Amino acid sequence: MKRLITAIAMAAMLLVPAQALASSHHPTGEFAQFDECPLSHAELYACVYSESNGGFFELGAKNVPLENPVILQGGIEPDLSFVGAENGETLSKTPQPVPGGLLGIVAPGWWPGWLRAWFNQQINNGLTGVQATVELAGPASNVEVNTLNLLLEKGTALSLPTKIKLSNPILGSNCYIGSDSSPVVIDFTTGETSPPPPNEPIHGAAGTFELNEAETLVTLSGGSLVNNSFAAPGAHGCGGWLSLFIDPLVNSIVGLPSPAGTNTAILEGKLQTAEANAVRASE
Repeated sequence: MKRLITAIAMAAMLLVPAQALASSHHPTGEFAQFDECPLSHAELYACVYSESNGGFFELGAKNVPLENPVILQGGIEPDLSFVGAENGETLSKTPQPVPGGLLGIVAPGWWPGWLRAWFNQQINNGLTGVQATVELAGPASNVEVNTLNLLLEKGTALSLPTKIKLSNPILGSNCYIGSDSSPVVIDFTTGETSPPPPNEPIHGAAGTFELNEAETLVTLSGGSLVNNSFAAPGAHGCGGWLSLFIDPLVNSIVGLPSPAGTNTAILEGKLQTAEANAVRASE
């Protein structure tokens, strides 16, 4: 009987996904936020944690503000390759309400603030309400982080391959702009962009630089990563088996596909990088 119980237990362990077996770490103090840093990679030299709590994505005719914080986390190896978060949640799948939803109805600006908020909430939470979620497209190794460019405010600071999921009862659970094989790649900069017309150059900012006493933790707060040079394809998979009809409808409402020079993405918030060994030592 004991052998049988042991065999069943071992079989059950084999059925647990590998990602679920990966244990999070437990750094403390000023490094506590790096609990999903992939410290299991022996060669890892830096941990990365970014929280974007402001900004927006503008695709075609739709502008979606970041109302809910988006987390990007992982680590960097000596060859500058990016390693995803220990639990697999490298880029948090954080839904953002699309103002006006499918109908694009927004309360007039001259209404009282409380009335506008109530009206827009009813629209956004109803049948026509839409949630937009920016997801990582493909493996985390496709992410590129260049802290030197970020500090110097030039070139690409963060290259993020994405796909945008649109969700509501009509669109179903597989309505996407972009895909793993054809991602919407957004090369963010803290410097000045060079978009094609009709967009005009915009400038990001590295933010306020802080270094801890041991010089093992860098914090950049109040900065902004910007890009208005990328293109966005049409939506696909919307409405399930009705996608042949729903996809064109979504594209007409959102204004997709939208060429380079007609889209903008801005992330505002805080970025932290820490020496991996310092994070390990804090556990």
